[in-house]
Amino acid sequence: FFQFDELGTNYRREIIGGLTTFLSMAYILFVNPITLALVSVPDFPDKLRIDQGAVFTATALASAAGCILMGLIARYPIAIAPGMGLNAFFAFSVVLGMGIKWEAALSGVFVSGLIFVALSLTGFREKIINAIPAELKLAVGAGIGLF
Repeated sequence: FFQFDELGTNYRREIIGGLTTFLSMAYILFVNPITLALVSVPDFPDKLRIDQGAVFTATALASAAGCILMGLIARYPIAIAPGMGLNAFFAFSVVLGMGIKWEAALSGVFVSGLIFVALSLTGFREKIINAIPAELKLAVGAGIGLF
């Protein structure tokens, strides 16, 4: 199914690669709940904090599902997990800075996900990406790397 022979790889190499990737990303399971619960903000009311256990579980399940789907459908060994930049924006800018409850903010994330899927299914997302100059794409990547 994975065409290891044609791709010049074997089970041992793929297992080592998978374990290495997991170990390099496992911190996300612990940092994501701490960030989203605004643990570093001591005067933030506990009743307004997101449940860290629920975030840990959701992070683990979503990452596992994404990785499994990437392997089985796309047949690429790419790990999928939440990004640590957007969760900080969500927690500190949207929830803490704008005062939006995390439940309402997550609803916004869900709606934006639906819009992204719709843009992808219609092919419009690709047109948007192709309209961006290559130089700007490189600059954005460099800027994100510096952040």
